[in-house]
Amino acid sequence: MTATTSAVWLPFPAEEIDGLPEGLDYRYWDGEPDYPGDPADCAYYVVPYMKGPEVAVRPLAEMRGVQVVQTLSAGIDHVELGLGSLPPGVRLCNAKGVHEASTAELTLALVLASLRGIPGFVHGQDAEEWRSGFYPALADKSVLIVGYGSIGSAIEDRLAPFECARVARVARSARASARGPVQVLDELPALLPESDIVILSTPLNPSTRGLVDAEFLAAMPDGALLVNVARGGVVDTKALLAELESGRLRAALDVTDPEPLPAGHPLWHAPNVLITPHVGGSTSAFEPRAKRLLAAQLTRFAAGEPVENVVRTTG
Repeated sequence: MTATTSAVWLPFPAEEIDGLPEGLDYRYWDGEPDYPGDPADCAYYVVPYMKGPEVAVRPLAEMRGVQVVQTLSAGIDHVELGLGSLPPGVRLCNAKGVHEASTAELTLALVLASLRGIPGFVHGQDAEEWRSGFYPALADKSVLIVGYGSIGSAIEDRLAPFECARVARVARSARASARGPVQVLDELPALLPESDIVILSTPLNPSTRGLVDAEFLAAMPDGALLVNVARGGVVDTKALLAELESGRLRAALDVTDPEPLPAGHPLWHAPNVLITPHVGGSTSAFEPRAKRLLAAQLTRFAAGEPVENVVRTTG
């Protein structure tokens, strides 16, 4: 680093983050119209969280001295459009370790709420109706996790006490995991017909955009539940709507395409769907984990050591 490229742009005030190393010029920016300084002086850019791609990429073209771009999300799709304007050798890091607990919690909440009819009970309470009856249990269900990274693994950890009949795992590459084999995406045609619940926790990239299309959905058994805590673009919304409106499938969606879901969109009122507004990582667990990550990353950066969670290097 040089004296002119030692600035660190943070979406939290530096005094609120314990353990930050000395010797760096910390500047607070959380997406406001005015920058906290000249973007050309920024060496380490921490992208504002959940402020959208327009805010995320806005300063990148001017960050001629940046060395690290750090997201506070597991996905990086909101900054990808701005990477072409960066000089070679810039490391893009994600927030592995920050969102696993929160996203896995919401996943289980969506699964259980959908199976046990919680939305209907809420409407029944509003109408003062006693809607008793029998509802599906998570016990004895076969679950398929599509996208078995750290979040997928955390989801399976939380499924473990629920007596599922089977948990299958799919990722970009085959490997062994602590809980069993991880299979490749090419195995989906054989796995989908046997899966009562399909959980999407995969990154959004060219290989996964539109992965859940009409053919994918048609392979799921009648009455199956699709849970999306990944990105809305992983699912073909038109194809999903057709399955929901026919009554054949159910869905629980923390993310949608488009997003935010506009008023009047048919997905709002489709049958058998539960929608949450992209809140998988937005819990009280986020901030302490994000701050610990930043303190650790910046300590390595200041010492000239390799930063972690590098998912891409510009070239």
